[in-house]
Amino acid sequence: MIYREHYINPIREFYNSDLIKIITGIRRSGKSIILEQIRNEIKQITDNIIYLNFEDKRVLSNIEDSNSLIDYIENNKKTGKCYIFLDEVQMLENWQEACKTLRLYDNSIFITGSNSKLLSKEFTKELSGRYVSFKIRPFIYKEILEYTKELGKECSITDYLVWGGFPKRFEFNTEDAKLRYLNDLDDTIVINDLLNRYKIKKEKLFKNLVNYIVRSNARIVSAKSIHNYIKNKTENCSINTIIKYLDYLEEAYIIESIKQYSNKTKSELEYYYKIYDTDVSFNSIRCLDNRYDLTHNLENIVYNELIYMGYKVNVFNNNGREIDFLAQRENKKYYIQVAYSIAEEKTYNREFSAFANIDNLSQKIIITNDDIDYSTSIVKHIKLKDFLLMNSLDEVNK
Repeated sequence: MIYREHYINPIREFYNSDLIKIITGIRRSGKSIILEQIRNEIKQITDNIIYLNFEDKRVLSNIEDSNSLIDYIENNKKTGKCYIFLDEVQMLENWQEACKTLRLYDNSIFITGSNSKLLSKEFTKELSGRYVSFKIRPFIYKEILEYTKELGKECSITDYLVWGGFPKRFEFNTEDAKLRYLNDLDDTIVINDLLNRYKIKKEKLFKNLVNYIVRSNARIVSAKSIHNYIKNKTENCSINTIIKYLDYLEEAYIIESIKQYSNKTKSELEYYYKIYDTDVSFNSIRCLDNRYDLTHNLENIVYNELIYMGYKVNVFNNNGREIDFLAQRENKKYYIQVAYSIAEEKTYNREFSAFANIDNLSQKIIITNDDIDYSTSIVKHIKLKDFLLMNSLDEVNK
């Protein structure tokens, strides 16, 4: 497995801290591998290390609660600072209490988990000021190229646009095998992590909402518009129920939402936002007859890459014209439009007109899958294949 320095580097500063290091993110995004890579680094300086994987039944059958975890650590640690690694710790009842206690006695604690419990309000309240969290995401394209090279394989940009970046899926050689793995992963997250976790009684309604939301990636929505769709398709429910279900999807890292920023009001608009899938495969596995939504998946991919680069992003409302992204970092602003192709004149005019009246002090960018360079004197066109290899938007003018 590739070394994910992008994620490990910010964690490294906290190796010796008494703060609980939480490595979180969607299932199968590579958290356990990162935990292993951190463990291997620390092995270079000490052997006072304890690792427990709570998905292993042998561990759970012997360590059943917080008290037994504390006892196990105290009986097995050596003299001096002990580095404790707890993988998928949410499987253990009251694990928070054990972590709060252990951190007081010269222990450095690292934990991973996928369950929404790791982002719940109760957890944040209980460990306030005692932890730092690091979110791990599926592969972006540069990581995919590195990993597939390690596997002796290749991955095209189209493959990325359809099947996304869950690391495990690159080990399968056939589309049927990939599809089976991704469907099983989807079932695990939706059923195990959400239906069972929150004891959702309206199962059909919830599944219909999930299908609608993950196929609405890169689109402006509101709780009211989602409510209207669900009411017409299945059964009536309250807007509050819709909001609650959307929160569940975000807590389980299935989707992310960004708000609109209005130039007119100079503020974020609270009621309308754009949905993006953490991985575009959530959309693609729900498509029939290979009719994949490449247009919206492409925008979703650009979003995922911008987040990886460290940009804060909003949708920008330019006096009624939507600009896909206002990306900001280090006091620099980038206005970004995304389209699959602008070869047709109508599409070209629509996408470029979105930048009307935007001052020239900020960089204006359009990203498409076209091979022809459509740059103008005020708008820089970036080919998708070039954007996916960038580390920063600062490279645009190089």
